[in-house]
Amino acid sequence: MIDKPWLQHYPAGVPANIDPELYPRVIDALDECFKKYSHLPAFVYMGKTLTFREVDEMSRHFGAYLQSRGLEPGDRVALMMPNLIQYPIALFGCLRAGLVLVNTNPLYTPREMRHQFVDSGAKAIIIVENFAANLQQIIGETQIKTVIVTSIGEMLGFKGWVVNLVVRHIKKMVPKFNLPNTVNFKTALKQGRQFTIKPFQSGPDDVVALQYTGGTTGVSKGAMLTNRNLVANMMQIRAWLSQVLTEGELTALCPLPLYHIFAFTVNCLAFMNCGARNVLIVNARDLKALIKEWRKNPPDIVIGLNTLFNALLNHPDFASLNFSSVKATVGGGMAVQRAVAERWQQVTGCGITEGWGLTESSPVLTVNPLGANARIGTIGMPVPSTDLRVADEQGNPLPPGPENVGELHAKGPQIMKGYWQRPDETAKTIKDGWLCTGDMGFMHPDGFFQIVDRKKDMILVSGFNVYPNEVEDVLAMHPKVLESCAVGVPDEKSSEVVKVFVVKKDPSLTEEEIIAHCRANLTAYKVPKHIEFRSELPKTNVGKILRRALRDGN
Repeated sequence: MIDKPWLQHYPAGVPANIDPELYPRVIDALDECFKKYSHLPAFVYMGKTLTFREVDEMSRHFGAYLQSRGLEPGDRVALMMPNLIQYPIALFGCLRAGLVLVNTNPLYTPREMRHQFVDSGAKAIIIVENFAANLQQIIGETQIKTVIVTSIGEMLGFKGWVVNLVVRHIKKMVPKFNLPNTVNFKTALKQGRQFTIKPFQSGPDDVVALQYTGGTTGVSKGAMLTNRNLVANMMQIRAWLSQVLTEGELTALCPLPLYHIFAFTVNCLAFMNCGARNVLIVNARDLKALIKEWRKNPPDIVIGLNTLFNALLNHPDFASLNFSSVKATVGGGMAVQRAVAERWQQVTGCGITEGWGLTESSPVLTVNPLGANARIGTIGMPVPSTDLRVADEQGNPLPPGPENVGELHAKGPQIMKGYWQRPDETAKTIKDGWLCTGDMGFMHPDGFFQIVDRKKDMILVSGFNVYPNEVEDVLAMHPKVLESCAVGVPDEKSSEVVKVFVVKKDPSLTEEEIIAHCRANLTAYKVPKHIEFRSELPKTNVGKILRRALRDGN
């Protein structure tokens, strides 16, 4: 067996390696695309379009404003907003000023905000007004001195005035807040025109983003992502999708929030770098608005999660869309279920290309080939310049085959520098240059990898390992099931048993039908012993089902 069997099965035109040193900094790569595609549309948001030239100019003004407020290279700046057109301007402005991004979920509670801002030592924040009241509660406990408040409609002209009227006074989505010495986004841009960004020294190893993990393994930690990490992953994604990323002729639908590492790297870096027009979706849960945007801006490429694809497929208006423009659909963030992938193919005529990665890897580690060579149920093969291995509990490599399940370890230029101010946690996660992912899986002989589940989510039934993804995949095959989640619950006889939470697609679904379906498709010890019907399952803002919350009884 060769060390990297996957290389023999790489798609045509995809190189074995990329050169992560091609651009010393992320901003160097972006500057190139700003010049090359200056006249093309870069972002579309609620009918408003900004060209690459406009984003370039505004980001320079914004970066200059931040420097004028006393912020220096290396200072951390929190970005806390959904997919507004302000986001890329602020993002690139921070990079131009040498500031470190701290992407923050706008739906965070004050407690979660306090942890992230105190831990990162953030000195400034750009926040959408809807969540400013939460900031007011905790800002006194942080180092934040510069606060820029924006609104959903601030950059939309007269239409924006109407949008803000509805958001503030009809939907009442903006609680009252009192934050002294704030400025709005447009004021910051206007004032920034008076200044020029001061040059600073930086290189490939400098940290440009603290991307906090979801805290699924305890306290949320900031992954230190460097220029090299993000440049490498940008180039790896471009190389893998080269057959569909036609330079200057690409429309990408962006329903996932840009503060999430998946959309951040894929849409804001890789797609932008090839001159793409990113269509920003403010709220992916508003399926009616998403479908309307899809109809107005037919995409060439769509990125999303299994839950989003499933929700769209079950929306009555989705099938009426014209899918002829779609060249690729990329799924990540969680496992894509076979039943969802097969139905997406039937409805849209385009398969879902599943990938896999972690916040700690910027994030992409593996992707399936596009089109007919994709293998549903696997996470594909390592992207260029990436090594992957399956290891036992002692860290020894395991041979290929489904009988050799172990933890997946990854190595490559996209692997984080470490966790911010947590050397002990870094040492547990990165060993001899290998990132210990916590995902359990195996390698097929031809180099395709398959995940069976997260190490921590494994259910132990009488000494047998049960992987929740397998149970959920079987449930997804049942025509009356909309969504499901499997967890382990304590049991006196067998240590643990399987419990499933189910959202019905058909109200007539019964526990007996689920048990019969599972018995027909699963070994006896994997069949759920407890079933609980729910009207909905708890999810992160990105749409990932919160298995831990269900396991903890929420």
